[in-house]
Amino acid sequence: MARFHRTFPYTRMKTDSVPLLKLCLAALIMAFMQLPMSSQVQAEPDNPKLRNERCIRCHGKEDYSRKGADGQQRALHVNAEQYLQSIHGGQDCVSCHRDIVKIPHRKGIDRNVGCVKCHLDSWEEAQRGDIGQEHDRLRVVVEQIETYMNSVHARPKIDDQSRTNATCYDCHDAHYMSSVSSVDKPQNKLKNPYVCGSCHKAVLDMYMTSVHGKEIGMGNTAAAVCSDCHSAHSIERPDIVSGRLSITAQCGDCHESMLESYLQTYHGKITQLGYGETAKCYDCHGSHGIKRVDEPESMVHNGNRLETCRSCHEDATQGYVTFEPHGTTDNFAEYPAMWIAKKGMIGLLLGTFAFFWLHSALWFYREYQDRKYGKDRPHIRIEDMDMPEGKTHFRRFTKWWRLAHLVGALSIMLLALTGLTVLFSGSAWAPYVMNLLGGPVSAGILHRIGAVGFMGVFFIHLFYFAYHIGRNWETFEWFGPNSLVPNWNDLGDAIAMFRWFFGLGPRPLLDHFSYWEKFDYWAPFWGMTIIGVSGMMMWFPDITAAYLPGWAFNVAAIVHGEEAILAVVFLFTVHFFNNHFRPDKFPLDTTMFTGRVPLEHYRHEHRREYDRLVASGELEKYLVDAPSEPMARGSSILGTVLIAIGLTLLTLVALGFLGI
Repeated sequence: MARFHRTFPYTRMKTDSVPLLKLCLAALIMAFMQLPMSSQVQAEPDNPKLRNERCIRCHGKEDYSRKGADGQQRALHVNAEQYLQSIHGGQDCVSCHRDIVKIPHRKGIDRNVGCVKCHLDSWEEAQRGDIGQEHDRLRVVVEQIETYMNSVHARPKIDDQSRTNATCYDCHDAHYMSSVSSVDKPQNKLKNPYVCGSCHKAVLDMYMTSVHGKEIGMGNTAAAVCSDCHSAHSIERPDIVSGRLSITAQCGDCHESMLESYLQTYHGKITQLGYGETAKCYDCHGSHGIKRVDEPESMVHNGNRLETCRSCHEDATQGYVTFEPHGTTDNFAEYPAMWIAKKGMIGLLLGTFAFFWLHSALWFYREYQDRKYGKDRPHIRIEDMDMPEGKTHFRRFTKWWRLAHLVGALSIMLLALTGLTVLFSGSAWAPYVMNLLGGPVSAGILHRIGAVGFMGVFFIHLFYFAYHIGRNWETFEWFGPNSLVPNWNDLGDAIAMFRWFFGLGPRPLLDHFSYWEKFDYWAPFWGMTIIGVSGMMMWFPDITAAYLPGWAFNVAAIVHGEEAILAVVFLFTVHFFNNHFRPDKFPLDTTMFTGRVPLEHYRHEHRREYDRLVASGELEKYLVDAPSEPMARGSSILGTVLIAIGLTLLTLVALGFLGI
């Protein structure tokens, strides 16, 4: 965000009154030198009695003043020499003070000078001709007017600005306004707090006790002044969303690294999405009276930090004090836990994807080649087999398995959509998705609904297996052919599969569960541990902070996000490939939706179990009819929709990584 400052003259130099002769002489010299006195020079007033030299007879007196409407004396002195040197030096007094029609004029006139209208009229006139380089500054002024008219200082009344909160000449002294290229610009910045303080007296007093105010008092022009935080013209109310966001961004103009680390927190990500609900810089550090962290009066001093947190988190416990709101993952010396968590998760992601993407690529190549040349195609003649009439499919999954898969899939997709929107808050698509979700509050509720759905399936599943194994404890085959527990045969199958990939051996004959299906099954146990535990920690922060140090939240946020990326990318690349996108399955396998698979395909994929069932005579009890037409059509539609959603989420992840 570009940073700029304006000149705010505050004090007026007091010199001896300028005689009429001196004023005329200065005007003649400037005319003779043909110096451009203003881009807005007005014609001489029709009435010679209203020329500037008449005005200066009174207003040129150093102690000239009149009592205002509030009963207070109002200084009306104008230093003619300084005025001639200002950017408005070529203007006639009455070109701004248009309510003055004669001299002497009535006392107590309104301050209804229309700076905005004058500049807009000049710009309109310039647009009727050829706009050249000499109008560049006027163009900037008009742009500033547009932002000012929407600010908290202005009200949309161009002709009469006497009723605004603050108009142009309250900040820019109209009689002595200098050019933006003035060499006194640093000094003008030092005066900025006092200009604003002429209206905001209590705020000025507080500001001068702050770290910023003290630096300004010592002449440090790098310190922040009012216009640095609130901007110069587009000033907004700090209690509305746009104002909160604007001030936060302005803090980052000076504190770049702090803003960068803040944007990695949940507070910062919601801010980046354009919402004002979460804590902003000044909510924690203070605003006008901000102190250094090591000062006892600072809101983020160790002795005050818990109280500061409780301004939002009413039940905050001691662990909040050691939370690292500006912790980074690239500094082991200061944040070792965050560094280890980040590097460990990156290693896990790289290792997992390196193996399984290679596995998928090799599998695609070998299966495509075999199908291309007619090798190892699924083929048996059902009519030549002694099977019950119409029983052409193998029952693979019961309705409860299919229901659990559907609920789990929908829950994961809901979790992914709501979570990725926050995780990649800096992406161009994220604010639109968050808006569609109804904002951070509703997105948070939806995320928790997804979490409950996924955890529900997970724990019901565990309960079912515990009950089933408990009832058959003595006869249960832990490493049997129908068990999901990995065994040495799985290692042998994996090795044989890679030999087939490279053309060094035949395709292995697999059993009821292949080694990649077992991995698909056990991976959620790891994911549930990491995502579930870290998610619960952040869901119930007060309980977590009562037992764990604050940096545990930093670690939880890291592993929660990284593991979520691992799960989403794995599911929608590797899992989709294994079950839908490889040549033998493309474009869609509906087995998980119908529970049935054509017998010839099952024999091809699970030949070892098929041969065992044939030998034992048990195959017939697993044979079923083909899915009905409505079920087949509905399963295809449902599967297509879920795959489309998954690929959309995968695209959002890719765009997020690319920063798009």
